Amino acid sequence: MTQSDEPSTIGVEEEYLLVDLESRDLRADPPEAFTAACRDLLGDRVTPEFLRCQIEVGTPVCASIAEARRELAAYRGAISAEARRHGIGLVAASTHPFADWSDQITTDKARYTQLAADLRTVVQRQLICGMHVHVAIPDEDVRIDLHAQLVYFLPHLLALSTSSPFWRGRSTGLKSYRTAIAVELPRAGLPQTFASASEYRRMIDLLVRTGRIEDASKIWWDLRPSAKFPTLELRITDVCTRLEDGLTIAALFQSTTQMLLSLRRRNQRWRQYMNALVAENRWIAQRHGASGKLLDFGRGEAVPFSDLVEELIELVREEAEALGCLAEVERARRIVAEGTSADRQLAVFAAGKEAGLGDDAALRAVVDHLLAETLEGC
Repeated sequence: MTQSDEPSTIGVEEEYLLVDLESRDLRADPPEAFTAACRDLLGDRVTPEFLRCQIEVGTPVCASIAEARRELAAYRGAISAEARRHGIGLVAASTHPFADWSDQITTDKARYTQLAADLRTVVQRQLICGMHVHVAIPDEDVRIDLHAQLVYFLPHLLALSTSSPFWRGRSTGLKSYRTAIAVELPRAGLPQTFASASEYRRMIDLLVRTGRIEDASKIWWDLRPSAKFPTLELRITDVCTRLEDGLTIAALFQSTTQMLLSLRRRNQRWRQYMNALVAENRWIAQRHGASGKLLDFGRGEAVPFSDLVEELIELVREEAEALGCLAEVERARRIVAEGTSADRQLAVFAAGKEAGLGDDAALRAVVDHLLAETLEGC
């Protein structure tokens, strides 16, 4: 994304659900006129997803979080306005409160047809949306080095993003049920780490040579070296219903990456911990979102996530100031105080039940909440 020595550029991809405004269920087969109009409006910034009830947007290379905000707000607003002409609403959440994956239709595209043939029910169940953040690191060896160090921070970013508490009409007890579905894919979940770029390339080359994958884009880890750009791609997070929450996560990822580069220039590095320990924090974030206690491996104790957020803000403060995104980084406190999208969805459902609504009506109220919150600030 950039050829400088600093990761001064960023890109963000978001996946959205397309909801029928009458039934509040997903629109399994949106009209071609809608998708064609989106292409006319946004060009290659908007693309189809594996399922026709989803749509994806991606920013160009952005020099700042402020630029990414302008792009994403414009995309959400433009797609939503066009969708409403066809009786469709736009929802930025990682699962739909009550839709059934078995009712959905695969997009007619060669890549997706091959995925369906290869992965069968596993990929058909991927009725989930995520947010992916790219941070530029031009040097391949540096990219692989930082990839290994950043794994520690993945649960922290997941906890701030959670937006998928429901699955097929049931409260799952998890704030991010999407992560439970996503790990059904091969080569998913916490990433393998590597000592060098050549070691990573050898793994990819072996998988390609033996016919397991066509290219590195079939690596679906929570964090991966991008197959298309000289970037590290954050993939663990749910898509955030509030755009500002997503921008906070993007700013934290960019600033943390920059902090690790600062350490590297001083011949220092972040300590790596075994994946089994990081996986415990991943589970806590998946289960409790921003209200849990993550394990502090150095102290050997469970620490309220709110305390860890304060530590993270101070850890990356200097880099966030230099990148012009300190306000977004500090907004992580607000996410902890107010809860994530998952918390608000559960609150809307509970309020509906208290008001005497049945489960179906209360879940439709959650969809209405998501439709409105998706367009906040757009």
